Amino acid sequence: MEKADLEELRGKVPCNSVLEDAGFELDLKESSRKAMKYRRASEIIIVIHDGKGWFDPLSDAKGDVFTLVEHLDGVPFAAALYVVAELVGFVLTEPVWTRETRDRAPDLTIMEGWRLRRKPWPGSATWRYLRDTRRVPEQVIGKAIAANLLREGPKGSMWAGHTDHAGQVTGWEERGPDWRGFASGGAKVLLRLGRFDALRLCVTEAAIDAMSLAAIEDVRADTLYLSTGGGWAPATAEALRAHAHRPGAHLVAATDNNAQGEIYAGRLRDLAAEAGCGFARMRPLAEDWNAELRKEPGIGREGEAEAGRLPHARRPPQG
Repeated sequence: MEKADLEELRGKVPCNSVLEDAGFELDLKESSRKAMKYRRASEIIIVIHDGKGWFDPLSDAKGDVFTLVEHLDGVPFAAALYVVAELVGFVLTEPVWTRETRDRAPDLTIMEGWRLRRKPWPGSATWRYLRDTRRVPEQVIGKAIAANLLREGPKGSMWAGHTDHAGQVTGWEERGPDWRGFASGGAKVLLRLGRFDALRLCVTEAAIDAMSLAAIEDVRADTLYLSTGGGWAPATAEALRAHAHRPGAHLVAATDNNAQGEIYAGRLRDLAAEAGCGFARMRPLAEDWNAELRKEPGIGREGEAEAGRLPHARRPPQG
């Protein structure tokens, strides 16, 4: 097949078509128009670039529609061409947001969108969601607000900001009673709660987990609590390396207590070995740190913890 024919075929069949045909379903709550998350059992594929590209957040696999077929079916490139050709004209399920936002105004820039949103305040919808639903103590909420990490999202949701090494907001995690996602057009780097120069680096998969672990540990002064937002973008890995390469740094994989959390922990272990820094794996007894926080009676709304609680969190196992 000539190169021009390949380009024409690539333009006619988006990666979404391959995934839907293969039995994947769109996870609408964790998708945006620019990053659509598809699931099939434990498999996850993120579609980007308007359907022209994809990546697997749990591995280094990525590419175009042809490499997607190779990845899913384990077939050579020549066979992948036939699979893609058969999907010309495949009718995709239309995401809800496509129908709802056709007439919306052009998106604000990430910095403008962040700047125009109010910070949470005592009694606001976001404050109540974090304190009452997620049981994050007010002390920790206040520290996150003081660090310019939180904004009021729509319908009582929370925006938790990711920043680059210069402290500029690159995007935000969106969490609420009925919604999970990431800022459309934003970039996942790291949410950073705590002293920027701290040498103990606790890496979680979500902003609420980072705040929850901070609450469980009474916000240790020697610790920077980090969230990857569930992603492993090149910018995220680079930001973690920058922290881990400092003399005396100690990386703690505080990821979820499940299969995906173990995959992330493995990547962090490799990164620590590459950087030559200390490493520990710390698991919640529940599936994630917010679930752990919510079941602990010793931590209430004012952030007062029982002495001696959660030894597994305060004294992470080495290795």
